[in-house]
This record gives sequence, C-alpha cells and structure tokens, in this order.
Amino acid sequence: MIDLHCHALPGIDDGPARIEDALSLAEAAAAAGIETILATPHVSFEFRNDQETIRRLTAELNDRLAEQSIPVRVLPGAEVAATWAADADPDQLEALTLGGSRSLLLEPPFSPVITGFQQLAELLIARGQRIVIAHPERCPAFHRDIGMLRQLVDAGALTSLTARSLTSGFGAPARRLALRLLEEGLAHNVASDAHDDLARPPRIAGELSSAGVDESLALWLTELVPAAILADDPIPPRPAGRPAGGTKGVLARLLRR
Repeated sequence: MIDLHCHALPGIDDGPARIEDALSLAEAAAAAGIETILATPHVSFEFRNDQETIRRLTAELNDRLAEQSIPVRVLPGAEVAATWAADADPDQLEALTLGGSRSLLLEPPFSPVITGFQQLAELLIARGQRIVIAHPERCPAFHRDIGMLRQLVDAGALTSLTARSLTSGFGAPARRLALRLLEEGLAHNVASDAHDDLARPPRIAGELSSAGVDESLALWLTELVPAAILADDPIPPRPAGRPAGGTKGVLARLLRR
C-alpha cells in the first residue's frame, strides 16, 4: 500500500518527536502492509516548515530505515493549510507537492465556514496543480454543505479520507460522512494520517475491512490512485465494487502487498 498522508518526520510538527519515534511509526507501517509513506508534515502559520527541511529529514529517515532493514520507503510531501496556501507564492506550493508530483495535499480549515477555500482550490487547479483535499469528512463545512465538495471534485479535485474515520475514530459524524463519500464516489484515497505508532498509528487495511470495503475498491483507494497521483497519471476508473459489502479477503490481500 501507499500511505499518501502520514506525519512521519521527527521533530517537525505534531508527529513523532524523535527519530526513534519515527522509526517505530515506520516499523508499524511495514507491519500493516504499507510499503511507501508520503511524509506530509503540516505547513501552516503554526508549523512553518519548508521544502529543504522536509527533504533533509526524509533523506535522514530513509537512511535510518535502511540501516535497520525496515522495508518502507519515505517520500517527501506536505499537508498544506489552506490559510497558509492562500498567501504562498506558486513556487512555494510547487515545492511542497507529494513526492515531486504536481499534486498538493491541501488541508481545509476545521470550521463550519471555509470562506475562500473553493476559490483557492479552483485557482490552484487552473494553475495546473492537482489538489488532494485532506480528510474532508472531518471538516465541519463539508458536513454543512456537501455540495461544495461535489463541485470541487467536478472541478478536478481529489479527496483523501482518514482510515480511522471509517471506524468512528474521529466520531460518528465523521464516520457517516466518510461512508457517504465512498458510497457517492466522492472519495479517491484512504490514508492513515498517522502521527505515531500507538495513539494514531499507520493503519489502513483493517479499517477498510471493518467498514466492509470490498477488495477491488480497497486496492483502488490505497494503491492504484496513489500511484497515479505520484506519477502524474490520469486517475484510473473506479471499480464497480461496492464500498460496503463485506468481502473476507480485503485485509489479507492488502497485507500481502
């Protein structure tokens, strides 16, 4: 699996504090069937991270992973707050994309009103960037107005759900919206949004299985779409499998990959 949203770098945001904690997170990811992690530290007015720091820490973490034979590859990325992105230069945003692709993981504000978010996302799309909206199921504004999210997807935006949302890890409202987005074809990826190996661990497959997501859709959400995002390829067609139908082989298949 490819984990498109993970706070894997040490000492840079609210993720792991030390390199040892980052290694524990990566080891947990490997045990959960994840082979590639996109390191997506916050870039915001609170966490003023930059491309150079992210790339340096990513390289250092990969070196330590190789030393300890932990079979995970880490690629640089960022979770960019929309409030910060609105004032950023285009070059700054292009430097913070996922794995060097043209895709930007954009975090909406956690508020019931997100004035300007739709306009910002559409502007970035018009500039040629592919926008991946982080955890829309946890954004109160999309609970109030799912039509805005539909419009953004119609304009070319993608969405990335947090796996824990599927099992009520962020509350019943987030779970209901996450399942609705899957049912209505408004979800394109499920990622861990992990911050450590215990409280917010890098788990995806188990949550998909618990939610009854069938095998073909699970593979699309965790492998095919992320791979297309990183390669700047068109998103492959969504499989016909139901988002909730209870197939027994989902977890085992994902853990083998």
